[in-house]
Amino acid sequence: MQAVRVRPTGIRCVFGAALAAYALVGAFAMTAHAGQARTPAQGVYAADQATRGAALFKTQCVECHGAALEGAVGPPLAGNVFLASWAGRSTADLTDKIQTTMPLNAPGTLTRPQAIDIVAYILQAGKFPAGQAALSADTLAQVAFPGTPAAAPAAGGPVALTPVANLAQFMRGVTFPNANIIFNTQLKDPGQEKPKMPVPYDYVLWGGTVYYGWDKIDQAALALQETSALFLLPGRRCQNGRPVPSNKADFQKYTHDLIDFAGQLYKASQTRNVETVSGMSEKLNETCANCHKVYRDVGTAEGGGLGTDRCKQ
Repeated sequence: MQAVRVRPTGIRCVFGAALAAYALVGAFAMTAHAGQARTPAQGVYAADQATRGAALFKTQCVECHGAALEGAVGPPLAGNVFLASWAGRSTADLTDKIQTTMPLNAPGTLTRPQAIDIVAYILQAGKFPAGQAALSADTLAQVAFPGTPAAAPAAGGPVALTPVANLAQFMRGVTFPNANIIFNTQLKDPGQEKPKMPVPYDYVLWGGTVYYGWDKIDQAALALQETSALFLLPGRRCQNGRPVPSNKADFQKYTHDLIDFAGQLYKASQTRNVETVSGMSEKLNETCANCHKVYRDVGTAEGGGLGTDRCKQ
């Protein structure tokens, strides 16, 4: 094996390259250090910034998230639940969330600086100390909440429940038609013969030839029992844009009354006795009306517009 001789000039080139590489590594290290993630505990916002954010929060956020950020219709923005939800995520993510989706009845109306000020107030309310420099668009991505982010659900796994319909749309699409199936037992015996295929063809009427009779009553009662809890899903709005009063004790009671009564309806349906089920229709109407009289039929007759007091708090 022949030795390879390196001339002095070659040594100088190799040494120079090594120095350049070392300098380059050092530069990258300094850059990485400069952009290294910080935690809110390191004083990443200014006190006056949080003061501005508090004023904005009072006018834009308090109705849904509570005066102490404890959560009401919307989720809490302080405390263990909030920190667990945002563990490992940056203040840039939180700012984006606020700017693009809040307030719920007018998303996108907050400016970037306003959203950042609200984040500063959230940090202050969470007992994170203020610093000398304000939180800015340049530093948002460098500040991450403590903890490890929760793993994303596997494909086909559980999904987060997020309200899409307002309360009126949800009730008219789910609650109203299923309640009418129960009410219809006053007019028709579910034990009658199978409905005939509609001519001309109609998908809605055809559906009644596939799922009909007592099975249809069972399904309606179960649907009422299982879906009524979604009235209380955080973030849902009323038809007029106000938050659903899910924090009100009476609204919660009306919802649970409907859930409980739907369970009784299902048990009654198992008797396959039309008089038993139709006899409960008036009670179902009363159960719904108890809530309607307080939260729906105010400010306007049903169907007569938005109503200034509908879903009043």
